[in-house]
Amino acid sequence: MNKENILFAIVGLLLGLIIGFMFANNVNQKAALPMQTAIKQNPNMPEGHPDISGMNQLNASSPQIQEAIAKAQKEPENFEAQVKAAEMNYQIEAYDKAIEYLKQANKIKPEDYPTVVNIGNAYFDSGNYAEAEKWYSSALEKKTDDENVRTDLGLTFIFRDPPNYDRAIKEFEIVLAKNINHPQALQNLTVAYTKKGNAAKATETVNKLEEVDPTNAAVAKLREEIKNIGTK
Repeated sequence: MNKENILFAIVGLLLGLIIGFMFANNVNQKAALPMQTAIKQNPNMPEGHPDISGMNQLNASSPQIQEAIAKAQKEPENFEAQVKAAEMNYQIEAYDKAIEYLKQANKIKPEDYPTVVNIGNAYFDSGNYAEAEKWYSSALEKKTDDENVRTDLGLTFIFRDPPNYDRAIKEFEIVLAKNINHPQALQNLTVAYTKKGNAAKATETVNKLEEVDPTNAAVAKLREEIKNIGTK
């Protein structure tokens, strides 16, 4: 998505090679962020990602957060206030609160696409992959060609317990059928094939990733993990 919290044992060392899309406000829905705290430092952070260096300077008592929350509570029908309060809570990893304000924003403007996506993102980052799947699927009903949202939908099937690698692969392949050069889908598809134990498909996919993104810092690690298939 959390996409920026702790490492998940179910993904193991490959977790740092998975890329998802973070909560972004209404202005920037396309911003991408690696998935966990350790991944924040991933040199493969997608181009155009907003600066996150100051995120951890905020806490629940920060004046700007308190101000945003107060305004949202005072003006429950103010869509922008609800979104702002959600964004502030998201930044301090108060995902339950972020979801609460996002759902209020969704009630005000149920057709607002970024809000639906961001609810999915917040559920993802809270570790509730089943709910994230529901909201991503709802978003894709509105905008079937959103490659980033479909990529995150695929990730919900990798992270859940038990994982469903076949479904994850299906979603990544839908993305790649429309955009064979989508680096996040290629990278995550390589992970899914590797976790499934399909070395041939994983190799084929990482080769394409390297062709599309020759400076991708994850390629070497992906190849190393592919070589380890069957030895763990």
